[in-house]
Amino acid sequence: MLRDDQGTATIWVAGAVAALAAVLAALLAFGAAIVSRHQAGAAADLAALAAAGHAERGAEAACGQARLVTEEMAVRLTACRLEQWDALVEVTAEGPAGFGPAMARARAGPVQRRTVSGDRTDHGG
Repeated sequence: MLRDDQGTATIWVAGAVAALAAVLAALLAFGAAIVSRHQAGAAADLAALAAAGHAERGAEAACGQARLVTEEMAVRLTACRLEQWDALVEVTAEGPAGFGPAMARARAGPVQRRTVSGDRTDHGG
């Protein structure tokens, strides 16, 4: 048995464990970024629906409802406006360090159905 080789296995194992820990940390951060993106998307969808549901009361009331939804979902409403009966919102959710915030946009409004001829007819309120 050579004395020069004693302890090298420990060094190799420590290096392998450190490499695996780094990969795991990167995967967890990436997963957290994906969760933030999905959270922002869901909040934007719900905020747009809430705003569209109150569009007849005006932009201030509609965007107020959107703000309530985003506050409950722990994201920030960065833009809200009405274009005719459509509500357009933009939200941001905090992401993990190194990835920045996640941003999502959504639009909601009355349903439009296609007639047999292909012309659009508005059947929403």
